[in-house]
Amino acid sequence: MTRLEKKERFTSGHRACGGCGLALGARLAMKAVDDNSIATCATGCLEVTSSPYPQSSWKIPWLHSLFENSAAVAGGVEAALRAKGKQDINVVAQGGDGGTVDIGMRSLSGMLERGHDVAYICYDNEAYMNTGIQRSGSTPMNASTTTSPAGEESFGNENRKKNALKIAAAHNIPYVASASVAYPDDLIEKVKKANEINGPTYVQIHTPCPTGWGHEGDITVKLARLAVETGLWVLYEREEGEIKDVKKIKDRKPVEEYLKPQKRFKHLFKKEGGEERIQEIQEIADSNAEKFHLDEE
Repeated sequence: MTRLEKKERFTSGHRACGGCGLALGARLAMKAVDDNSIATCATGCLEVTSSPYPQSSWKIPWLHSLFENSAAVAGGVEAALRAKGKQDINVVAQGGDGGTVDIGMRSLSGMLERGHDVAYICYDNEAYMNTGIQRSGSTPMNASTTTSPAGEESFGNENRKKNALKIAAAHNIPYVASASVAYPDDLIEKVKKANEINGPTYVQIHTPCPTGWGHEGDITVKLARLAVETGLWVLYEREEGEIKDVKKIKDRKPVEEYLKPQKRFKHLFKKEGGEERIQEIQEIADSNAEKFHLDEE
């Protein structure tokens, strides 16, 4: 077990909701970097809750620009530091799932393709939470959001969650990893590794959102753990194109245990045809289990 560093680079006093998985993810991720680091941040919950002028929760140099270009700004910072011969300073880019897998995908792809020495962290709470809980490319199938609401003619979002980890890996970068706030040691080790590797790296952290998901703030970590224990969120690393260190699941749980505490899925347990939709989600978990051999000891 990793002993958590006492020093905080993302401090308390921010305006995040009680039980915010994103704030917890950022706090843990910043324990994996050192003081000789510069962070960029896309528009979103992390930016608005942590940097209301004239206050800031950041204890390292931190830059905010637009929703779509955290990766581009980080690439520019890294290039400028390299031109000045200051290659001992680490650059970390951050964005939510909207600012990463949707609006920021072009900037992220360009940064990865050009080979900037930047560690990119995506805090994945599966919707545009800061602007009104609109669906994103990372929203799970059958989840209800304000732009994909469940109703008489709809079961919510009709699309499967975008595989941004696979998209990042397709750029032939040296390191891609998934993490979860329910497994802090694993999260910190992966962000630390991403930060130490020379070249572009990508880490996607699953961060439950009490407001957007409709759950109590005191079960954030429990829900994050259930996402892993059902097989809906797989913890693994991909190094130089090869999948490694997949977290195996003993006695994998049915997806209902993960879905039921969340308001965004409540229609699946009330509406006619909901059982079939739950089975669709179970099949996604089963497919992950088969692909990553999750059930093998």
